[in-house]
Amino acid sequence: MTTPVYENFINGHFLKNQTGDTFAVKNPATDEVIYHVEIADEFIQNAAIESAKQGFAAWSAMTPIERSRILLKAVAILRDRNDELAKVEVLDTGKPWQEAECVDVETGADVIEYFAGLAPAQVGQQQMVGNDFYYTRKEPLGICAGIGAWNYPLQIACWKSGPALAAGNAVIFKPSEETPLGAIKLAEIFIEAGVPAGVFNVVQGASEVGQWLTANPNIEKVSFTGEVGTGKKVMASAAGSLKDVTMELGGKSPLLVFDDADVSQAVSAAMLGNFYTQGEICTNCTRIYVHKNVYQQFIDELKTRTEQNIIAGDPMDPEVNLGALISKKHQELVLGYIDKGIQEGATLLTGGKALSPVSAPNGYFVEPTVFVDCKDDMTIVKEEIFGPVMSVLVFDDEDDVIQRANDTHLGLAAGVFTKDIQRAHRVIHQLQAGICWINSYGNSPAEMPVGGYKQSGIGRENGIETLDHYTQTKSIYVGMSNIESPF
Repeated sequence: MTTPVYENFINGHFLKNQTGDTFAVKNPATDEVIYHVEIADEFIQNAAIESAKQGFAAWSAMTPIERSRILLKAVAILRDRNDELAKVEVLDTGKPWQEAECVDVETGADVIEYFAGLAPAQVGQQQMVGNDFYYTRKEPLGICAGIGAWNYPLQIACWKSGPALAAGNAVIFKPSEETPLGAIKLAEIFIEAGVPAGVFNVVQGASEVGQWLTANPNIEKVSFTGEVGTGKKVMASAAGSLKDVTMELGGKSPLLVFDDADVSQAVSAAMLGNFYTQGEICTNCTRIYVHKNVYQQFIDELKTRTEQNIIAGDPMDPEVNLGALISKKHQELVLGYIDKGIQEGATLLTGGKALSPVSAPNGYFVEPTVFVDCKDDMTIVKEEIFGPVMSVLVFDDEDDVIQRANDTHLGLAAGVFTKDIQRAHRVIHQLQAGICWINSYGNSPAEMPVGGYKQSGIGRENGIETLDHYTQTKSIYVGMSNIESPF
């Protein structure tokens, strides 16, 4: 049986490339090729730029309320097609249906809805300066590029397009070559909702297409989600034309569990922050620091729940709550980290091996893995693994654990579990991370800015301030009296 071949989406329709080059996309749960995608060659790249220029001219000329109404139509279509789109995400990513069905599409729609509501609320300022005055305007940047990651393909496309389009920009979006279909579906929905052709274009390919986007002088901004090393390359490339950049990069985030915490709730947070989406989430709390007084209680419950409550298998099965990793290569990478943890002296509390579930025997699964007897200088404690691997460490002093938690070049997220409200705020204010939770973990609503400290990123996504990252301020001085000139 032949598999479908998807073309790039340019100027409101699919456009065939000239080289005929394609790449294959596999279902991570079956190791089977499910479709092919054409690579954006030079012809497609040039067409995307021209398309975006035309789209920007039409879209930016609309009033904000007109743009808002169209985007809200897209939101309604997204919600109406939730299950169809969730299935696309499951087949592309290997994540469980029970997650994609209620998170991936819904949260993407939430973000577009949020920014659609903010679009008409953008205002400038006016101030008298002597007898004269000035005023400011918020104007769109122009053509913005979005480069997505493979763990939340559709959600990330929505996160990047929502504020960009609400502000009046055009977008050229490159999804990960591992998970390219969600962005195509979003492009079709935008056209159906009434977004003019050329406003949202999708180009496909690997790093070379991303490099073209970041270096292209016609593009005013790049928003990138991915790992730190790639982010540095994107930023260096964007610097050549002084592009604005937003970077949402990796993390090695700590969760601090104090001795007065609700231990069962803390275990829930730790499992959610390590095993949800089979550990492939950048904000995951992969370093769990547990106070010595509740350490044994914590790991006993953690071991029991991990071994009894996690079901791996066919991700389309609603009972499955642990899916397949994105690729064979990534599975081997994660297993290599597990071996490294054992070699460096950490103790496996549970897990540690590849899995071959009966319902998905050829998938790229790894057992939910918990290490204890960990030390801060171990590789598994220092480096982002991006798989279902948790490291548990012990502490007994507040100041010491804060210092240990901050001892990393990353600073994306952090969490604190305690019933002491003063301690909760005192500690969270000292943790060097951009996204923090108290007695919770992982929630990321559209209203809340998301981004990292240190090498975990630049700028923010979501929240009111993000709209400012997709606009530029024009100041206009208005003379109300005769010019005093020495000439």
